[in-house]
Amino acid sequence: MTTLDLMTPPATTPSTPGRRALGSDGDVLLIISPRKPAQAWIDRIEATFPGLRIIHRETSWGTKLAAGALSADEWRSVTVLLASGLSLPEPAEAPRLRYVQLISAGANVVLKRPLFTETDIIFATANGVHGPQISEWIIATFLAFNHKIPTYLEQQKQAAWKRSDVLTEDALGQRVGILGYGSIGRQTARVATALGMEVYAYTLHPRDTPESRRDDGFAPPGTGDPEGIYPTKWFSGGTRADRHAFLSSGIDLLVVATPLTDNTTHLLGAEELKLLGRTRDDGTHRAGFLSNIARGPIVETDALIDALDKGILRGAALDVTDPEPLPDGHRLWSAKNIIITPHISGSSTKYDERVLAILEDNMQRLSEGRPLANRVSRRDGY
Repeated sequence: MTTLDLMTPPATTPSTPGRRALGSDGDVLLIISPRKPAQAWIDRIEATFPGLRIIHRETSWGTKLAAGALSADEWRSVTVLLASGLSLPEPAEAPRLRYVQLISAGANVVLKRPLFTETDIIFATANGVHGPQISEWIIATFLAFNHKIPTYLEQQKQAAWKRSDVLTEDALGQRVGILGYGSIGRQTARVATALGMEVYAYTLHPRDTPESRRDDGFAPPGTGDPEGIYPTKWFSGGTRADRHAFLSSGIDLLVVATPLTDNTTHLLGAEELKLLGRTRDDGTHRAGFLSNIARGPIVETDALIDALDKGILRGAALDVTDPEPLPDGHRLWSAKNIIITPHISGSSTKYDERVLAILEDNMQRLSEGRPLANRVSRRDGY
């Protein structure tokens, strides 16, 4: 793969949704989620959209709606759907469906589903709900590695008071490269800057002007980087040379925050991982650290294990893996200097309210015929 080729959007995809007030024609909002929304939220939605009926069906994270949980007549009445990509109907099952609000930040699960490829139904992601908690995970695991917290926790279990002879290099002055400067990357940049780190950003499309660096997507108040002010240097482009220029720019911490598409699968292999790291003023070279909170297949697993075991990388923190779930006995478990968590970095007590905030705003936009926030591009796949 030498370029990030873009998919061609279907000719039927409209630029904006048609205007029709929700609730005016027996509309139904179907919510498929682990928890039913609070009654206060339901009451507000019903007051805002008179005539709208709300149906909730419970399903666990990572599982699809059980067969028979919704009748054929109910599916045919659904106008707006809030669900994971695993619970999508076939196009013929939901002929009135206008808008799908995903509960995930990524859209990779839906890109080849007929409801996405064969219709002009609007899809929107939950991009923006993860910024605070995932940025905390990124920085927490990086600092834990630097301060040898995993080692000291193991010593604590053994009641062993033993100091490391290796001095800690604190975060001040270290450089974080963020591969994919979306909502998670922008909040990570805010937090990293507060620690005194320098931020480099990489995006597929150029961000050469202040206006192009803005981000008007959803973010909790007081978070993120809506003006694009934190990176001291911006990189962009779709070729391998473009990516290598970024990866070889002296990065101490690489944050993988790009969507998973056909074009980003195995984006980081052995050659790319060798480029990470930074040469200090005294001429010594310090290997880079990799943090992946995006999707496991973006990084070649065998290349990552090899880079860790050979010291090409000084460490890695993974909340996503390839394969996932990571099987018992897999070589990645025993790789050197690695922190692995089971895809939990996005977990938060505020997750539901943030997703519902996006849904509520987009329902208002849909009623008014305005473009929806976080809309999935059928060209780019995110």
